Amino acid sequence: MKSNQKQVKLTFIGGLLALAMFSACSKSDGEPGNVENKNKGVQMSANTQFGNILTDADGKTLYFFSNDTKGTSTCSGNCIATWPVYYSSETSTDLKIDKSLLGEITREDGSKQSTYKGWPLYYYAGDSQSGQVKGDAVNKIWYVAKPDYLLMVANAQLIGHDTKNYLGDYTEGTGKTIYLTDDKGRTLYAFKPDKFNKNNYTAADFSNDATWPIFQKETGALPSLVRTADIAVITVYGKKQLTFKGWPLYYFGQDIQRGDNKGISFPRVGVWPIVNDNTAVAPAN
Repeated sequence: MKSNQKQVKLTFIGGLLALAMFSACSKSDGEPGNVENKNKGVQMSANTQFGNILTDADGKTLYFFSNDTKGTSTCSGNCIATWPVYYSSETSTDLKIDKSLLGEITREDGSKQSTYKGWPLYYYAGDSQSGQVKGDAVNKIWYVAKPDYLLMVANAQLIGHDTKNYLGDYTEGTGKTIYLTDDKGRTLYAFKPDKFNKNNYTAADFSNDATWPIFQKETGALPSLVRTADIAVITVYGKKQLTFKGWPLYYFGQDIQRGDNKGISFPRVGVWPIVNDNTAVAPAN
């Protein structure tokens, strides 16, 4: 009988020790019951609606602002109340993130802001918890930050090669226009003489490609403003070129700075227009 009581007592003590060890392992920074979050910096998270998106270390969604095509933040004052700045000085621990694409800028007030592919990163105040993506496509100028955009949306003043300001209808004037860029904010153009999925500009030997390089990237995520049905890929003398609504897409060789859109007036206004959701489908051959 005593032997059985002794065995029960030892079993009880062993159970207490195991419980104590489990509790110790579950503590983080002296806070009982909290598992330590080892994520640091920008993370990539899978979202059921948007696919792979960028988040902070706690899974809170991050966003790009279409007005920030030049790589500086244009959100300040009341804007920051709705779109708080994201900044982390810690290197991302996510092995899926290309660290060379991460950076930071100094804002006008001296504070820091993290960037991805040169786009400043923000939160959306309407996202009350991790996993929410309520800020995408707000006013057509805020987009969930993704690591693999094929195209992006810019909202900026058009300033031609002739240094004049233009509106979206190519009349002179001051005001922002929404248009498509590549994933790093470089302006994309159509060529007016082109036909549906037919490049009528590029020479067979690509001798004029330096002036208007073809846009060769083929795959990636699309911002909400762009329909998958409007995107195609054509072959131009052995090279691939992306098209939008049938218009082959080009860069302008003299757009040196990020956010430049000088091509809209070269050699004259209307020959090389920007493209957006209002662009008409290219004419058939």
